[in-house]
Amino acid sequence: MKNLIPLLACLLVAISSYSQDTEPERGVFSGSIETNFNYFQKDSLIGAINIPQYDRLLTGGEMWLNLNYNIKGYDMGVRFDMFQNSNLLNPLGSYSDQGIGRWFIKRTQDKLTLEAGYLYDQIGSGIIYQAYEVRPQLIDNALYGGSVSYQLMENLKLKAFTGKQKQQFGAIEGSIRGAYAEGFYTLGKEGSPISLAPGIGVVNRTTGEGVIRNILDVMKFYLTEDQVLPEYNTYLTTFYNTLSFKNITWYAEVAHKSEEVFFDADAIKQEFNAAPTFGKYVKKSGNVYYSSIGYTIGGLGLTLEGKRTENFDFRADPTLRLNLGLVNFIPPMNRLNTYRLTTRYNPATQLLSEQAYQVDVSYKFNKSWSTNLNYSNIQKLDGTQLYDEKLIEVTYKQKRKWQLTGGLQLQEYNQDIYESKPGVPMLNTVTPYVDFLYKISRKKSIRFESQYMITDQDFGSWAYGLLEVGLAPHWLFELSGMYNVSPNVNKNEIPNNPETGEKRKILYPTLGAVYINKGNRFSLRYVKQVQGVVCNGGICRLEPAFSGVRFNMTSNF
Repeated sequence: MKNLIPLLACLLVAISSYSQDTEPERGVFSGSIETNFNYFQKDSLIGAINIPQYDRLLTGGEMWLNLNYNIKGYDMGVRFDMFQNSNLLNPLGSYSDQGIGRWFIKRTQDKLTLEAGYLYDQIGSGIIYQAYEVRPQLIDNALYGGSVSYQLMENLKLKAFTGKQKQQFGAIEGSIRGAYAEGFYTLGKEGSPISLAPGIGVVNRTTGEGVIRNILDVMKFYLTEDQVLPEYNTYLTTFYNTLSFKNITWYAEVAHKSEEVFFDADAIKQEFNAAPTFGKYVKKSGNVYYSSIGYTIGGLGLTLEGKRTENFDFRADPTLRLNLGLVNFIPPMNRLNTYRLTTRYNPATQLLSEQAYQVDVSYKFNKSWSTNLNYSNIQKLDGTQLYDEKLIEVTYKQKRKWQLTGGLQLQEYNQDIYESKPGVPMLNTVTPYVDFLYKISRKKSIRFESQYMITDQDFGSWAYGLLEVGLAPHWLFELSGMYNVSPNVNKNEIPNNPETGEKRKILYPTLGAVYINKGNRFSLRYVKQVQGVVCNGGICRLEPAFSGVRFNMTSNF
């Protein structure tokens, strides 16, 4: 019954708006649907076994249906979510449920905007607060509550919100509330003005009674000197500003978190009558300093970024782990790569201890030649190396006929920290790659990728090739393969060849087709995929191997 409430509310608003005038304004209706379907085919050779889908369920999938309506200053929408044997929530498990995943009603009149339901928003770059959705990892941290914003002056906006954080079809115990103010000002002479876009924000989380009791129950097993008293209320503040002058744009943000209890996996715990172990609750304040500056002139583009994070794990429920319950979003500090092997090892944002910087330089020599250089370095505050990437990429365009891109990536990646694999050595990779696109005609094209990763760690060296044929405007065909050309002899996950006793050299193929027609997109692929880390904007998790068929459909109307 409660799932009908948002539908009835949207209907009543629509009827009310329609009946106010004898000649009612025509509303705008829109929507979208996304469907995933997976068929799981057991393959013990690559480790695609021992989860419910392979053992007995065989199939699984998800669906999201969005419906939106706009009329006379009202925006309203509802989203139906369905999960059947889904492995998105837990890659090693199965999740099934369905219901109203989101509803909202928004009303704007003059300078005032009111909104209620499941809301998405952020303060600044998201360091102290961001309500967001990442579907590939089934993260939906919407705020279930209400918000009010007011355009106090032409260059000053105020907003406040309150509610609970969503968790699947329920909400996490406790409450979240916050407010922020953002402005925009121009200084200097006309023709070369300096613009400022300052902002200030504050967030308060009140921890639920049940969560407090759970933390205190755990504290009973700590030594007296390690026990801490959790706070019911935690406060975060942030100051941020974007300065623009001619070809320069500079963003800076400083955030602070008051003392709170959170779990530190690196802290040494000493329990009664037990050997010391790692991981315990601690009580500390935290801060983040983040800045980026960009400069463009002619064909040159330069971007510098820097970030320092200390004790900034902030969740709706401090007892949650991994990617669950995150209230904020700390920007990642590595290049957004796109090729299969250059994205195999991605650094997850470290919430408790991270200092990092990134330099990106792009230059366009002429209409044909361009290049991109990138360097990123990430360490813990104690100097422990976490990640280092150097990349150079060169592109040549032969008018509108063909394009060739070549690049080289060098990486250092700390698997001990990022993948919780104690004792493994620092992973070093050298990855050259080539991407060739040839336009046969205005509607026909062919694209070829070739990549090679050289490494002695983890699974060993890889070769990857892709052939893609495009028949615009409807069809795209893909054939690719990832081959473990030089397996690591010390890697237990790689099976031995029973005839030779050597590690198997395994091929992971993909064969697929995509059909696009107007607002509809259909994708069907046969896939074998090695286990690895999947990341979305610095939010990462370890994914097991996959073998089977994947179907995806998206439609906008």
